[in-house]
Amino acid sequence: MLALIARALISGAMIVAIAEIGKRLPAMGALVASLPLVSVLGMMLLWHARPDAENMAVHAQATFWYVLPSLPMFLLIPVLLRHGIGFWLSLLAGCVLTVLLYLLMVHLGPRLGLKV
Repeated sequence: MLALIARALISGAMIVAIAEIGKRLPAMGALVASLPLVSVLGMMLLWHARPDAENMAVHAQATFWYVLPSLPMFLLIPVLLRHGIGFWLSLLAGCVLTVLLYLLMVHLGPRLGLKV
């Protein structure tokens, strides 16, 4: 239970740090947010729990494929904001697009060798 609390605190601290950096330096906040810190931390914890090279290889490869559907959101949101659409609606549209693209990836994933 203590390990779970520690993981939650580390994750929360990373989110707060990104938000604080982003307040002062938006591009730097974006750079830090784009780092695969959560993925690396997740892989470390997964390896600690189950040190299996094939399992880790499948996890890392699947992470690559599942990152791709989220990327268009980061193009759609600024376009909508610059065209006068409010933040919350732009964010919602970006999230809806991401969900649709994730569903497409889950459908197409097995054809790409992704174990769903």
